[in-house]
Amino acid sequence: MKTFVLKTGQWLPKYIIHCFLLTVLIIFLQIPVTANPACHQHNGDTIVINKAQTSKKYKIKIFPSATGEVMFFTASGEAGKVYQLYLFDLDGKLVKQTQIRNKETTLLTNFLKGTYTFEVFSDDEKIENGTVEVR
Repeated sequence: MKTFVLKTGQWLPKYIIHCFLLTVLIIFLQIPVTANPACHQHNGDTIVINKAQTSKKYKIKIFPSATGEVMFFTASGEAGKVYQLYLFDLDGKLVKQTQIRNKETTLLTNFLKGTYTFEVFSDDEKIENGTVEVR
């Protein structure tokens, strides 16, 4: 009969790594997954973006960050174009306004819970609109 002896230095690092990986896996599996990429949950908050008009000429994206703390606005189309995003509350009051150039991205921050409407213009032409709901 053979006797096999493990020294502490042989199994302890593997044990710690396995425990760490198992902990990461358990934490990862508890993160909520959504089928809708425009919907993101963060600390009980949900940001939902719905486009009512979608331009085929321009590629406009408005989407929440992975943490749900900020939203991104990006646009691409013709070189040299400038895009304006206007965000209104339901009373029609302008809440946020930003302007970007072709193939640029900007951040929108500090959203209160509520429903907003947005409009995207380029050269005084409305090219996108829709709603943003922060729950």
